[in-house]
Amino acid sequence: MIETYLQPLPHGITLSCRAAGQRGRPVLIFLHGFPEAAFVWDTLLAHFSQAEHGGYRCIAPNLRGFEKSSSPTDVSAYRPKHLVQDIAALIAIEAENQGGQLACLVAHDWGGAVAWNLANQRPQLIKRLAIINSPHPGTFLRELKHSPQQQAASAYMNFLIRPDAEQQLSASDFKRLWPFFSNMGNSSWLTEEVKDQYREVWRAGLTGGCNYYRASPLRPPRADDPAAANVELPREMLTVDVPTLVIWALDDIALPPALVDGLDAYVSQLTLKTVPNASHWIVHEQPVLVMQYLEDFLLSNK
Repeated sequence: MIETYLQPLPHGITLSCRAAGQRGRPVLIFLHGFPEAAFVWDTLLAHFSQAEHGGYRCIAPNLRGFEKSSSPTDVSAYRPKHLVQDIAALIAIEAENQGGQLACLVAHDWGGAVAWNLANQRPQLIKRLAIINSPHPGTFLRELKHSPQQQAASAYMNFLIRPDAEQQLSASDFKRLWPFFSNMGNSSWLTEEVKDQYREVWRAGLTGGCNYYRASPLRPPRADDPAAANVELPREMLTVDVPTLVIWALDDIALPPALVDGLDAYVSQLTLKTVPNASHWIVHEQPVLVMQYLEDFLLSNK
């Protein structure tokens, strides 16, 4: 059974959360991306909270700016240091009985961007990291700078930073948002019931989600905006030394497979699982496979 609650954090942000499993058990936290929300993890929360699959305490927060979580109006409030602070504070609360350390941080898309940063900056907070189709900042920056394919695939980012992006996305029953799913792969999972769950989240506001893109320079360069071309990231900001599972759907048109090339240069304990015939929305398309890879990873590192 999924429970929902509002979790105030010490620095004034409140995260709306979905959870399953007994408090006091080892903790898994799941981070969603755009244009999604915490509910997309419900199947995994229910699965991993069961005794036969680890009996974890499973929590999926809505990131700041999404659903009922705090949505600061200042774009700078969506910079990585603030997003990491939110999840670090949530870990301190939820994993207090576990020495303040997660069994694993699981993340997709923008949630993965937060997770990569947290694993680099505060590795003591997590025993393991699992990333699903979310580019490591080192390989992403490389591809945004030098790959015309990646620049074209990420061109949508320059739409999402427009001042009218949320208004355009909301128009005509979110007509411009549904193709985020239908144009990327098999969207048979996108039933009317699931669409209603998305509508409820999106009606709460899209500005927070768009602000993630506005706050980040990691987007394709343009004539009037150097964006990624003007960014240099020192190596010490890119290394991850906790055991890390990366699940990568190979048919992701926004994040091509080249993004996992050279990943082992940054991640010292890497397990890479590539999945053909799956898109960016692999969590929806192949949840059983995702759960199996994650369960094997959790067991292999005990």
